Amino acid sequence: MISLLTTLYVLCALALGMYTAGQALLLWRYWRTRAASPADPVTLPDSDLPAITVQLPLYNEANVALRLIDAIAALDYPRDKLLIQALDDSTDRTVHLVSRKLAALGEAGFRVQHIRRAERAGFKAGALAQGMQDTSDDYIAIFDADFIPPPDFLRRTLPHLVADPALGIVQSRWGHLNAEENSLTRAQKLSIDTHFVVEQAARNRSGWLVPFNGTGGIWRRRCIEEAGGWSADTLTEDLDLSYRAQMAGWTSLFLPDVEAPGEIPPQLAAYKQQQARWASGNTQCLRKLARPLLASNLSAAQKIMAVQHLCQYLPPLLMLLLLLLTPPLLLADALGGLPLAPLGLLALAPPLMYAAGQMRLYDDWLRGLSAFPALLLLGSGMSLCNSLAVLGTLLGRHGDFQRTPKFARDWARNAYALSLSPMLWLELALMAYALWAAVLAWGLQPQLAPYLLVYALSFAAVAGWSLRETLTVVRARRRKMPHIPPEPSPSRLEG
Repeated sequence: MISLLTTLYVLCALALGMYTAGQALLLWRYWRTRAASPADPVTLPDSDLPAITVQLPLYNEANVALRLIDAIAALDYPRDKLLIQALDDSTDRTVHLVSRKLAALGEAGFRVQHIRRAERAGFKAGALAQGMQDTSDDYIAIFDADFIPPPDFLRRTLPHLVADPALGIVQSRWGHLNAEENSLTRAQKLSIDTHFVVEQAARNRSGWLVPFNGTGGIWRRRCIEEAGGWSADTLTEDLDLSYRAQMAGWTSLFLPDVEAPGEIPPQLAAYKQQQARWASGNTQCLRKLARPLLASNLSAAQKIMAVQHLCQYLPPLLMLLLLLLTPPLLLADALGGLPLAPLGLLALAPPLMYAAGQMRLYDDWLRGLSAFPALLLLGSGMSLCNSLAVLGTLLGRHGDFQRTPKFARDWARNAYALSLSPMLWLELALMAYALWAAVLAWGLQPQLAPYLLVYALSFAAVAGWSLRETLTVVRARRRKMPHIPPEPSPSRLEG
């Protein structure tokens, strides 16, 4: 039995090391190509600009829907060539707010559609597919409800598609509307910046597959159709379609200098829900696409790095398994002879990636990097949440599309704030287990004690944060505070 557990421990450690080696390769490729940038396309006069549909998938987004629609109306683009398509599956007052706003825009000369479905079949993928049936435009931009694209977004992105008939997708870099709201948003900012600045840029410049991130991008209609269209058989329809499109021969372009700011979840419960959905969806794509990827005509490097990306939510499960296996192997004195120390060098890759991303974006990059300890605790502490999502998917559970609530401001007093999850008790149990493991390691394998203490502190931090959030929401509701209504948006229709 002990030899079996030891073998499992070694396999988990090696798999984790292989994934981290892929991250180190991304960092190396980013550094080698850091001076590269896509050529600017020829500026198109208004008469040569193509018609484009901007799809806005909405589901109970009363706090941010009007802000988004105002931003789309403010885009620097001919009104007769811009269709604003609100794909509104809402069941609350969002419907009324959006209807009034679109009516006003229609009177001001905009092309608008308010598309309502009888059933929310297929969730976001179903809404996007429905919207395509109601437009004939050759280009389709997508913005989630919490994003605010800059006015020049279309003029900086669409010409790339017009100039290159083989290009199917253009993706911008996510910015942040509320990065300094709290420690949670600062930690997420560091992670998001690293994904876009280092990972996406390295993949794009190396000719590897570039995943679409669901918002802040433009698709060529023919690319969507030839790749098989939007599908709801995964919870990450954006990743699924973008990989199918690139396997079909279309290319994807990432523009790191074009920023589309969005809201970062300021509530830990909302962030957990978002990450669980992404973990499930990413793993569903792994199950669905791994075999077609390996059998495709892509290069060996493209295949390896694509599968590595599809495995990005497996590390939390591997980390959790390592934690669970440590105490019994310590008691059996089975860890002392394992030559795993060299794998520890790979742990330097993620911090260096975070530093590279902050140095690229900000003059005061050390200030952004100061969120790394919080991100470390958050990543380890949420390993349970993400592991359960991954494990459920590997066992065949599909799961429901749980939207990430958007608040715009003062989330604790908002009707969309989430309640405490029963997962708190499992997190507290894992905290105690990790602490026990650290005590064992202190006497048997002292070099493991710091890592185990980090796990104990991480689960304690996540559980404590969840409790504090719950108390904040309960106090607000007991005082019968009204939820914060959507912030009025200044009209941008003048002129």
